[in-house]
Amino acid sequence: MIGVELRAMLSRPRTWVVILLLNLLPTIVAGLLALTDVGPRPGEGPAFLSAVLTNGQLYPLAALAIVLPLFLPVAVSVIAGDSVAGEAQAGTLRYLLARPVGRTKLLVAKLISVAAFVMLAVVIVAAVAYFVGTTLFDTTSLAGVSSVSGTVLTDQQVAARTVIAVLYVTLSMLGVAAMGLFLSTLTDSPLAATLGALAFLIASSLLLTLDAADAIAPYLPTRYWLAFVDLFRDPVPTRDLVRGVGLQGVYVVVLLGAAWANFTTKDITS
Repeated sequence: MIGVELRAMLSRPRTWVVILLLNLLPTIVAGLLALTDVGPRPGEGPAFLSAVLTNGQLYPLAALAIVLPLFLPVAVSVIAGDSVAGEAQAGTLRYLLARPVGRTKLLVAKLISVAAFVMLAVVIVAAVAYFVGTTLFDTTSLAGVSSVSGTVLTDQQVAARTVIAVLYVTLSMLGVAAMGLFLSTLTDSPLAATLGALAFLIASSLLLTLDAADAIAPYLPTRYWLAFVDLFRDPVPTRDLVRGVGLQGVYVVVLLGAAWANFTTKDITS
């Protein structure tokens, strides 16, 4: 079942169109930066964007910072929202469950498929951005890191911390995937599940801008998404990173538990 879901995810043109669109904006931004040689001032614009003119190796991080606030969550919400609701809308869910396949096993297969898409999307965005960054920008100097940490990192340190940043962003998006999967078990409409997940994330982002919401800000799902920037400070402040991992872990466990509880008791015969 897991293999079937993974093959289905990888064989759908929609999967690759979404990933292509995710890479389009960072590539356009890199092209504009290379043509004009004018970047945002340090501290302005997406993280690391002002540093890539002097160090193209940092562009994977800038690309993730570009797509993370909106485009990547939209992509994950679309795939996760369609996971179960799409089968219900197409009328194939009853056929799947009529076969000797348990609901828990089917839900786990859907979860692994969505998680694989998340990892695939994040890794491809980072890989394409690395190719674009090292092609268009200088890679001989690591001075760009000084705008974040004030220190110089070796190539090995940059590579290792970039990998950790990719894993951190992937975990952050698993929280979005869990929300989309949960909502997908509540409705037969993939669009409704997708819009529900996006509404939750937009509300979180808006609340973070309100002083009146400071008391609940540490518990909002988008609060620590950009904490991977701290990986490029020296020494690395780990507080927000640890809190981000813990918070997303809680959201994943709670939402997947709710999805399992609902899906295993859902009436799919009517």
